[in-house]
Amino acid sequence: MLEKLFRLNENKTTAKVEILAGITTFMTMAYILVANPTILSATGMDKGALFTATVLATIAGTLLMAFLANLPFALAPGMGLNAFFAYTVVLQMGYTWQIALTAVFIEGVLFILLTAFNVRKAIVNNIPSSLKHAISVGIGLFIALMGLINAGIIRSSENTVVMLGDMSSHSVWIALTGLIVMAVLLVLRVKGALLIGIFVATFAGVLLGETHIPESNVVGLPPGIAPILFQLDFSQIFKPDILVVLFTFLFVDMFDTIGTLVGVSSKAGMLDSSGNVPKAKQALFADSIATTLGALLGTSTVTTYVESAAGVAEGGRTGLTSVVVGILFFFTLFLSPLFLMIPSSATAPALVMIGLFMISPIRKIDLENYEEAIPVFLTILIMPLTFSISEGITFGVLSYVLLKVLTGKYRKVSLVLYILSLFFILRFFV
Repeated sequence: MLEKLFRLNENKTTAKVEILAGITTFMTMAYILVANPTILSATGMDKGALFTATVLATIAGTLLMAFLANLPFALAPGMGLNAFFAYTVVLQMGYTWQIALTAVFIEGVLFILLTAFNVRKAIVNNIPSSLKHAISVGIGLFIALMGLINAGIIRSSENTVVMLGDMSSHSVWIALTGLIVMAVLLVLRVKGALLIGIFVATFAGVLLGETHIPESNVVGLPPGIAPILFQLDFSQIFKPDILVVLFTFLFVDMFDTIGTLVGVSSKAGMLDSSGNVPKAKQALFADSIATTLGALLGTSTVTTYVESAAGVAEGGRTGLTSVVVGILFFFTLFLSPLFLMIPSSATAPALVMIGLFMISPIRKIDLENYEEAIPVFLTILIMPLTFSISEGITFGVLSYVLLKVLTGKYRKVSLVLYILSLFFILRFFV
């Protein structure tokens, strides 16, 4: 049966290898069970419901990838996009989390349509690679900054000036414990380094009296998702700011997914003779459908996880790897008290490390070419300084187009970028 479903022999793998690969991928990305509810609950959403929604969206997306594309990739609510959802759209721009969920839902529907009609290729091909890389770097710095703030290592004042926090507080030392453990385990290349670090930091919190072990059994039925299920609000969805939010969700989701698919497949030698990801269209369908379902369940954009590379490195080559990941996430549903007891100070170091992972594309940017370097620099700089991913993208695109026009290279700018620039400029005055 497994052979028929996943064509193991054709992909030169075995069920044993695929199961091991699935366990490895699960271990490297299970931190999302703690990080996503922690980040999104800052908007006022119910943390218990978010835990359940995170698990269900992860299972749905990962199984869609397994059966639609037969690829060894796992999906879950994306880091960076959840931060944009919570800290920018809700806390900074002032929209409700219901409106933010609606933007995610529409983005998912648009992604489905763009995939169906192959429009995504036109968009992807017309965005400069340097800006794609810069967005990843900027988001990485933004996430790391939020991790340091959550830890209390950095604090922000009312006018958003950041400064060193109270280094004598227990939350700081809980976070530093986790950060040190994660760093050591990453250097030693221990699988599940982030998850282990989170649990060690949580234990440190228990010793310091900052974290309390649940009085009831840590095994039980998952929290209900009724508080966030089907909570869409279309009342303000056509406002200029929300249109920018929509574009940002779509833009980051699309490039994050495509970048992960291409990068991991390339490292695993899974690209076809033309250098393309096998069944890429089906993989993108899985991603976009999962995002749409995730919004209905009550969580931010679901995307393909780069941590899938860990499972691929262990030999995972088919959707069976993804099925194993989905099954393991299913079992975590019944461990919700264990995960929900983890404080934000214990998840904060994971955000810092994820920021490190996300800045790696900076190596691909030619910083000696100022036509590329200046827009890249502004994109990266603006995101953490304004606490806004969308503002970073706006300044990056506008500066790129402006430099090309003022240096007489306007013909090298695509129509897509001109349209985006006009849209961004109008946003400042509407």
